[in-house]
Amino acid sequence: MKAMKMNIYRSILKTAGLASVLVLASCQDLLELEPQNSFSEESAFSSPDRVALSVAGMYDAAQSGFYAGGAVRGYPFGAAHVEQGDNRGEDVVNTQLFYAVTYEGTYDPTTANNDFMWQTLYALINRCNVVLQGLNGVTPSGTMTQPVIDGYKGEARFLRALAYHQLAIHFCRPYSDNPTTALSGVPIRLTAITSGTSAEAELAKSRNTVAEVYTQILSDLDYAETVLPETRTPLGVQISRATKAAAVALKTRIYLHMGNFAMVITEGNKLAEEASAPFSPAAGYGTYTLPANPYAAFSSAGSKSNSESIFSMENDAADNAGVNGALPAMYSTAASGGRGLVGISPLLWNEPWFLTTDVRKSATFTVQDNPGGGKAAMYTRKYTDITARSDNAPILRYAEILLNMAEAIQRQVGATPDARAFAMYNAVRSRSVTDPATDNIADFATGNDLIQAILNERRIEFVCEGLRWGDISRLAQDATFNTWGGGVPAKISRNIANYSAYYTNDPATNTTILTTPALNHAAKPYADFRFLWPIPFSETSLNPVLAEEQNPGY
Repeated sequence: MKAMKMNIYRSILKTAGLASVLVLASCQDLLELEPQNSFSEESAFSSPDRVALSVAGMYDAAQSGFYAGGAVRGYPFGAAHVEQGDNRGEDVVNTQLFYAVTYEGTYDPTTANNDFMWQTLYALINRCNVVLQGLNGVTPSGTMTQPVIDGYKGEARFLRALAYHQLAIHFCRPYSDNPTTALSGVPIRLTAITSGTSAEAELAKSRNTVAEVYTQILSDLDYAETVLPETRTPLGVQISRATKAAAVALKTRIYLHMGNFAMVITEGNKLAEEASAPFSPAAGYGTYTLPANPYAAFSSAGSKSNSESIFSMENDAADNAGVNGALPAMYSTAASGGRGLVGISPLLWNEPWFLTTDVRKSATFTVQDNPGGGKAAMYTRKYTDITARSDNAPILRYAEILLNMAEAIQRQVGATPDARAFAMYNAVRSRSVTDPATDNIADFATGNDLIQAILNERRIEFVCEGLRWGDISRLAQDATFNTWGGGVPAKISRNIANYSAYYTNDPATNTTILTTPALNHAAKPYADFRFLWPIPFSETSLNPVLAEEQNPGY
């Protein structure tokens, strides 16, 4: 039976008013089941400790869901969102067979990666719905005050919003592509499945529109912002449980995907209100900062105690994604005890704007190795705890908020490079590189030049954090900035025996890779059905409505 993540569960139980964690030890099986199956539906929310366990169950569902054969893996947010988001893009290279389906785009309605992403995301959504339904029946008393109840609801709605956006970027066309088109989104399920009758009704639901999905996401996050706390203690718990700033940070990402740049700025001003560096949140939104050390948010220790991580998914020695899913195992090399399945692609490494002097190319961040049975490549050092696999999975960092705002501000301003947009971009870039060619706003001839630099910076800063596919999706129809052609980008071939010779720091090498069929997996145009994941057979076999609404081509 899976052990619990003790730090976050202790904090939830403490919030509920328990004097000890003895109840936790005596109820270890509870989070293996839906809360209503652990207790009767009438009693699951009858005491603070039972409410706390149900809330903890939401985070457990987000961190380590089920997988083929009943295995526990990091689906959806313990590790899988990073691994799948990376491997759908071109900035990593899949060195072995493990992620080949995702990397090469050969998925179908039965392949495991997309299947279990769908299943575990909806399992998380249902956990949230169960908690929300249960909390609606709780009468405030004692330690279970109305603010505590509302705060729990805020956590449920934050996690639900996070889940719906993950579904949207993988299974739906981007918001820019006629979001009000019928059946363009995923089913919105807001009713708790607690019996066969309610399950039948929910499973029969049709797809909503993309616009309706985003409206629901924003409704959840707007509510969460009003009821979540500003801070939590200790800092590790603040990073791994939802806060007011986490809700706002996710809103900046959502509005960026919608192309609503004015609202990115409105929300972002709550977290970075200054016109120039150093940036910090407005009163009431915590004390996040951008550390001078770009590595501060990483390593097993750093990921749990730093000023930059706004929200991360907790992993620890007692509960992690396992050797076949955890980020340290998948991304680290054999020399350090990992499996070395995902490396940094030469296509990113050789870009002219990824300078050789960039700290993020240094031995602190990267290492070249030839994993046992694998292929020599460059690998990230963001995840370090190979043995216990305790590195938190990053979700929202302060660097992203600054780059979200920088892009939105510059897009709003237009042709002339904006000083505030540049300052936010430069705050992120300058901690890793000193580059005379881009150190001053005068180095950018046009606003579009600055926007392109911001987009380039995102690729460097967030490589191996799973954000690349989200940017590919949202920019797919942006004629100015989809520099790869707008669909699934071409990638270096997974079939190359050894990648060492391709890390040259020379853009001409990329040209050779992309013009030599044997060296690449060809790009897929935006119109190609493989731009989207299929709704899995595990869902359509139970829901004839969705079977008729399958993504085209599957």
